[in-house]
Amino acid sequence: MRIHPWHVLRINKMLSCAGADRLQTGMRGAYGKPIGKTARVDIDQVIMSVRIKEEFIEVAKDALRRAGMKYPGRQKVYVSKYMGFSQLTHQEFIKAKNEGMIKDDGAYCRMRSVRGPLKAFLK
Repeated sequence: MRIHPWHVLRINKMLSCAGADRLQTGMRGAYGKPIGKTARVDIDQVIMSVRIKEEFIEVAKDALRRAGMKYPGRQKVYVSKYMGFSQLTHQEFIKAKNEGMIKDDGAYCRMRSVRGPLKAFLK
């Protein structure tokens, strides 16, 4: 999940039966009680991301399509040209991996710096 529900929904409960005018305060102190949380999502904002092997792309697309039905509005499923969650294309990633420029960092990876230690530049 790329987004999390931090926006608190509130309600100012009002009574609508006969004789309820003595129990209500109207808009005075109408901050409301929390009733739930939601996420604010912009148009074209990424909601979910999945990292999978290439042979399971169709399975993941179907799973994301089904998950999108649980959310209001229209969701689109895209297959990214980038490798994993990096900003490298598949070919760039394989080339950098073969050159030893990729450093494993848990579930992610980082590019190794092309700069060396400071001692090498002081000679």
